Amino acid sequence: MKHAEPQSPVSFVANVARLPHKGLPVVIAADERQRAALAAEYDLLSVESYRAELLVASWKRNGVKVSGRVEADITQACIVTLDPVAAHIDEPVEALLLPEQSKLGREGFEGGGEIVLDADGPDSPETFSGDTIDVGALAEQFFGLAIDPYPRKPGASLKAEADDQPEESEFQKKLRSLLGKS
Repeated sequence: MKHAEPQSPVSFVANVARLPHKGLPVVIAADERQRAALAAEYDLLSVESYRAELLVASWKRNGVKVSGRVEADITQACIVTLDPVAAHIDEPVEALLLPEQSKLGREGFEGGGEIVLDADGPDSPETFSGDTIDVGALAEQFFGLAIDPYPRKPGASLKAEADDQPEESEFQKKLRSLLGKS
């Protein structure tokens, strides 16, 4: 994945050429304009708060590990009633990145070498070019994945009223009796 897409509203470019030994702490607290841009990008009614706390650290010889969490308070439209639904996002951020020219990233795919991935662990390393990584855009990806795609107001249901139900066909009656006996 290349980081040449449109710039994230919460972009924060970290120079990873010379990271401190203990890592580089990054805190991104979105202002009103950034929150409005996030709301527009993810089709939300509003983003009341957005904060990412990350640690950018060296990984292996020339890779980078980004870890931390992103927290946000958002308001979405209920998919049934379109009423506002408030939600809190508290999502861990975990990513490994390797320089494009890194052997470590290529060996597993080109050389037939084995890369062991833990299903519960971090994803396979992504690549970056140059000396910088937009860790803000990375945190935003985790934020985007944590948003409920089908927000519902408590008690809202997609079922039609019982009066609107058409008469059950013979096939539906037989099917119901078969399902009832299983």
